Amino acid sequence: MIKDKIQQLSAEIFDEVVANRRHLHAHPELSFHEVETSVFVANKLEELGLEYHKMADTGLVALIKGDKPGNGVVALRADMDALPILEANDVPYRSQNAGVMHACGHDAHTSSLLGTASILTKLKSEFAGTVKLIFQPAEEKLPGGASLMIQQGVLENPKPNAVLGQHVMPLIDAGKVGFRAGKYMASTDELYVTVKGKGGHGAQPQQNVDPVIITAHILTALQQVVSRFADPKSPSVLSFGKVIANGATNVIPNEVYLEGTFRTMDEKWRGEAHIKMKKMAEGIAESMGGSCEFNIMKGYPFLINEEKLTAATRGHAEDYLGKENVLDLDIWMAAEDFAYYSQAADSCFYRLGTRNEERGITSSVHTPTFDVEEDAFKISTGLMAYLALKQLGN
Repeated sequence: MIKDKIQQLSAEIFDEVVANRRHLHAHPELSFHEVETSVFVANKLEELGLEYHKMADTGLVALIKGDKPGNGVVALRADMDALPILEANDVPYRSQNAGVMHACGHDAHTSSLLGTASILTKLKSEFAGTVKLIFQPAEEKLPGGASLMIQQGVLENPKPNAVLGQHVMPLIDAGKVGFRAGKYMASTDELYVTVKGKGGHGAQPQQNVDPVIITAHILTALQQVVSRFADPKSPSVLSFGKVIANGATNVIPNEVYLEGTFRTMDEKWRGEAHIKMKKMAEGIAESMGGSCEFNIMKGYPFLINEEKLTAATRGHAEDYLGKENVLDLDIWMAAEDFAYYSQAADSCFYRLGTRNEERGITSSVHTPTFDVEEDAFKISTGLMAYLALKQLGN
């Protein structure tokens, strides 16, 4: 059976996958600067005898064509960039680039897809169809590497029937995976707001237009966008994490600066909310004698897992891992630029468990202590290979 062969090959390359992951983890690069990472991946593809071409500067795309006749195409995606975080882990593969860290598991994604490529190249005589490998830059930074690669034709020539993505999940034990059909992750927009007034002495407020007070009213009122305007059945989140009023105990500043995020799972409502937030903030500021510059940097769309594809993929995962190792996921208001693929093609984005409480590997992504249980690589490579081949009808 093809499953048995994949599982055997997965076990044979396990040490290599771990070594690749540790190399990538020790040499992280920020979004749009994955130069050495791209070279590393290119070398590994060449070792497998695979031709590739570059997209979005540091991105790479390669094809593996089965020897049997077939027109099906499935795309597999891994992201490659790291985060501006100083690693706190004391491990042999700790980041050697100070202030840069693979704190979201993209090193695991890239090494796993390289492992999947290794398995599939060894099984070319066993399957029909084409597997497209997408090694994508800049998932962590707008406008997102996925959007750039799509603009440059990554979903064409050949056009995939489905796109699959795999992402680490520290809430799930290593050896397990998670799926959710339908809407799964939120859209994300960055909010940059400047509230302007007239500063002066704190003991003479009547002579000033206090932007701090105006900002307080704006922050409170804007929560109505979620609590009173959004459909309660459609999740929305509005959070401000940065407020700078650079005055003093007795100094009212001229302006206050804010940064926040707005997230939802409805593109129509998303656009309406943008208008409401801007209009409300500007109106409040004007009514209190000040002004407001409300700028929205539109980010990734919401991520949707196509129902039939996800149901089929989940079933194949159960066949490969056993039903007890395949879990249901809840919606998650974090964002992912894989959403661009999901808006352009039938897609399935699933979670790879990387947790090991006994070893203390429990930290969340985007933290200085994030790490993965490397036993997860015993299934990450083979599972993706199996899912790809089943999607191609093998």
